[in-house]
Amino acid sequence: MATIKDVAARAGVSISTVSHVLNHTRRVSEDATRHVLEAVAALNYAPNSVARSLKVNHTRTIGLLVTASANPFFAEVVKGAEDYCFTQGYSLILCNTENQLERQRHYLRMLMEKRVDGLLVICTDIDAEIQALLRSYQNVPQVVMDWGGQCDFANVINDNVRIGAYLAGQYLVSQGHRELVCITGQLSKQTTQQRLDGVRDALAEAGLTLAEENILEGDYEMQSGFDAMQQLLARPEKPTAVFAFDDPMAIGAICAATQAGFRVPEDISIVGYDDVEMARFSSPPLTTIRHPKAELGQLAVELLVSRVRNKELTVEALNVQPELVIRNSVAPPRPR
Repeated sequence: MATIKDVAARAGVSISTVSHVLNHTRRVSEDATRHVLEAVAALNYAPNSVARSLKVNHTRTIGLLVTASANPFFAEVVKGAEDYCFTQGYSLILCNTENQLERQRHYLRMLMEKRVDGLLVICTDIDAEIQALLRSYQNVPQVVMDWGGQCDFANVINDNVRIGAYLAGQYLVSQGHRELVCITGQLSKQTTQQRLDGVRDALAEAGLTLAEENILEGDYEMQSGFDAMQQLLARPEKPTAVFAFDDPMAIGAICAATQAGFRVPEDISIVGYDDVEMARFSSPPLTTIRHPKAELGQLAVELLVSRVRNKELTVEALNVQPELVIRNSVAPPRPR
C-alpha cells in the first residue's frame, strides 16, 4: 500500500507539500499540485483517515440515529441530510434503530468510538437511559429532530405536529364533517399525543369533541391503516372523514376503502400527514400536511456543522411550520 512518502518521491516534492495539496492547507503551485495529483492517481494512494483524525482531532464524519430509514418520511429527511453532508465534505454514518433501546445504545456507543464530529438524532421517542447517554456525550455537538420535547444540551428542531394536526382537523370541519376518526400511531408516543391534541383543538373550536371510539391505534405503517379502515367500515354507521397520522397509513386506508367498494372522497374523506412523495401519486392524490423533509435534513446538518466548527455556539431550538396541502381525497359529506 502506497504511503505519503511514496507519493512525495514520485511527484518530486516534499512530504509537507503533498500534505498541503491533499488537505488544502496552503497554496501550492499549479505545477506541483498537478504532479502530486498524478502521483496519487498512479499509486492509488488513500490517506490514512484514522491517523489524520488523531492528528487534527476531527474525522469529517457525522453520525445519524434514525428510527427507520425505510419509512418514507425519514428516508426523505435522510436524503436531504446526506446530500448536504456531501457538499460540505462530510461523510454520514447511518444507523437504523427501529426504536429499539438495545440498538440505540449499541449504535450510539459505536459512533462515539468512531469519533464522529457530530451526532444527528431523528427518533420519535428517546428512552430516559438513551437521553442520559446522549447527555454524557454533550461535548460532541448534537441536533435532535422529531423528538417532541425540549433539550438543554443539543439543538432541537421542532416540527410542530400539534399545529399540523390542527390544520388537518380544521380543514375537515370546514368541509362539513362533524365526526372525525383518527388512525393514530402508537399511543405511547409523545408525537402521537401531540397530534391528538391538535385534532381536539380544531374540534373544540367548532364546539365538537373527539370520541374515544374514534381513536384507532396504528403504528405509522401502511398495513395498520388498511386494518383500521376495515374495522371502521364494519361499523353500522360509517365515518365520513378519517385523519391518518401519516401518509402510509392514509394510503393503506384508501386501499381498504376501495377494495370494500367505497369511493374516496365521495363516500369517505381521508387526510394524511407528512406529504411524502407517494402522497401525490396515490389514487386519489392525497390531501395531507406537509413538512419540508429534505430541507429539514439540510437544516439539521447546517446546524450541526456550525456547532462542529464553533462549539461555543449557544444551544437553541428551531421551529418548522407545517402547511396544509389540498389535493383530491376530501369532499363535503353526502346527506344521509
